[in-house]
Amino acid sequence: MFVIYNRRGYSKSLRKEVTKSSHWYFYDNGIRNALVSNFNLPALRQDMGMLWENYIASERIKYNAYKHHLVNSYFWRTYDQQEIDLVEEQNAVLRAYEFKWKEEKVKVPVAFAKAYPGVPFSVIHSKNYLGFII
Repeated sequence: MFVIYNRRGYSKSLRKEVTKSSHWYFYDNGIRNALVSNFNLPALRQDMGMLWENYIASERIKYNAYKHHLVNSYFWRTYDQQEIDLVEEQNAVLRAYEFKWKEEKVKVPVAFAKAYPGVPFSVIHSKNYLGFII
């Protein structure tokens, strides 16, 4: 029924990277909101970060499909909880993205920068997201 989708962990076989778990996202946040029984406005929500991550992740899939981009999408996490929300691999080129509802300064996780030097890292937030999904 294409209600949810799975994103696997990214790793180049480093021992400290988590690959056996998955992130699950809804294609439609309305269904997600119905399941958690929360239709409050953003200012009243306690789960705005999770809602935002789900929205941007699903819209990015739609964007890549519309543009006919063949992209492998992953999340990245270590056992000590360093994490990146989205790692895209296209034509053997990696790009890393962190999703934040509020604009804030976020540094690339140290373990990721060390394992994958030179990979571009961007923070997608509520003030700069349109170029990422349109």
